[in-house]
Amino acid sequence: MKKSLGPATLAFPTPVWAVGSYDEDGRPNAMIAAWGGICCSQPPCLTVSVRPGRHTFAGIMLRKAFTVSVCPQSLAAEADFLGLVSGRKTDKFAATGLTPVRGEHVDAPYIDEFPLVVECALIHSYDLGAHTMMVGEIKDVKCDADKLLDDKHPDPARVLPLVYAPGVGTYHGLGPVVAKGFHAGKTFMK
Repeated sequence: MKKSLGPATLAFPTPVWAVGSYDEDGRPNAMIAAWGGICCSQPPCLTVSVRPGRHTFAGIMLRKAFTVSVCPQSLAAEADFLGLVSGRKTDKFAATGLTPVRGEHVDAPYIDEFPLVVECALIHSYDLGAHTMMVGEIKDVKCDADKLLDDKHPDPARVLPLVYAPGVGTYHGLGPVVAKGFHAGKTFMK
């Protein structure tokens, strides 16, 4: 029997994404966002939700751009730090030793040490309450060449993305492959 937990943000897992923007003074900044995902195939888009009081929020709204750097498991401590302190008071890149790189297609920085990067142009923002959901049209995806499966698709087993479990507040890695998508269910087709 299932027990009702009421309305809560307990969908598993959520991403550990470093959302990059330049602040009002042109300094690179990144914050960790767990509320996000792909939202459209054509045009390719993703969403991230950010609280309006966050330092990153103003930079995204000002420049109409942001990046998403997918955190690898090996940099969990650095990612956690990006979510613990504000870029208003701390140069997060100097503190962690991470390297900001100017986006090629949008006016926002990404993190060089994170193997998978998505450059986004802000096309919509929606005030939802505590957070504003930002829809970014994907202008480019960059991946470390040694993390590609077939020279065009990131390999989850090589990227080793970090994921987050809301509620319990723990970071996790992905498990083994359990089935091939759009194939395993064919056993039920008649």
